[in-house]
Amino acid sequence: MTAPIPREIPDLPAVPAPPLLLPAPVPATAVVAPVRRPRAAVFRLVTAVAAAGGVALELLLGTPADILSYFSVQAGILLTVVMLLSASRAWRARRALPSAVTGATLLYVLTSALVYHLLLAQTTPPFSMTGATSPPERWHAQWAALQVLHLVVPVAALLDWLLLTPAARLHLRQTAAWLLYPLAYLVFSLTRPAFLPPAGPSRYLYPFLDVATHGYRSTLANALLIGLAIYALAVLLVALDHARPTPVRHPA
Repeated sequence: MTAPIPREIPDLPAVPAPPLLLPAPVPATAVVAPVRRPRAAVFRLVTAVAAAGGVALELLLGTPADILSYFSVQAGILLTVVMLLSASRAWRARRALPSAVTGATLLYVLTSALVYHLLLAQTTPPFSMTGATSPPERWHAQWAALQVLHLVVPVAALLDWLLLTPAARLHLRQTAAWLLYPLAYLVFSLTRPAFLPPAGPSRYLYPFLDVATHGYRSTLANALLIGLAIYALAVLLVALDHARPTPVRHPA
C-alpha cells in the first residue's frame, strides 16, 4: 500500500540566487598604472606652437578685433589650448581630456580647413584675413598664415587623432552639442555688422554670410547647407573613430 498523501505540503527551501554584482567603487581606469608618453607630448606641443604661430601672424598682419572674429582663428586658438593641455597630460601621465572636447576641436579645425579649400580659395579674390582685394602671393606672410591655419594645423590635428589617440572614444550623442558653437558663431556673424560702420570693408566675415549681397534668405540657406555639412562631418568622424584600430594602448 502507498503512503497517504499529506494534506499540507511543507514549503520547499528557496533556491539560492546568484550574488549580485555590486558596482565597483573605483573605475577601472583608476587602477591602470599611468604611463608617460613623451613623443605624443612633444608632437602636441609642436602642433600647439604652430597653431599659436599662425594666429599670431594673422594678428600682426591685420586688426586684432577683425582677426579674432574669424572662425578659423578662433578654432586655431581653441586647438592651441587643447593641444597644450593634452601635451601636459601626456607628459605627466595624466588622464586624457574628455573626448567631447577633443572631438569638437578636431571638428572645428577640419571644418575651417574644408571651407577654405573647397569654397573660399576657389573664389576671386580668395579668402583674406586682412580684407585685401587681391589674392595673396605665395611665400609671403599672408599666404604663409593661411597655409598654417588651413593646412599645417588641420593635418597635424588629424594625425594626432589617428596615430596618438585611442579609438572608439567619440559618441554619436556628442555631435548635437558640437553644433552649438557653429550656431552661436552664425548669430555672431549676422549681428556683428550692426555695430560696424555701413561702409566698413569687413562687415561680413565670409562671402557666403554676406547679407548685404545675398539677402537673409540666401544667407540662411547657405548657413543651413554648411551646418548640415558640419553635422555630416561630425557623424563621419564618430563612425571612423569606431572603425579604425586603436593606435595606442594607454589613453593620451
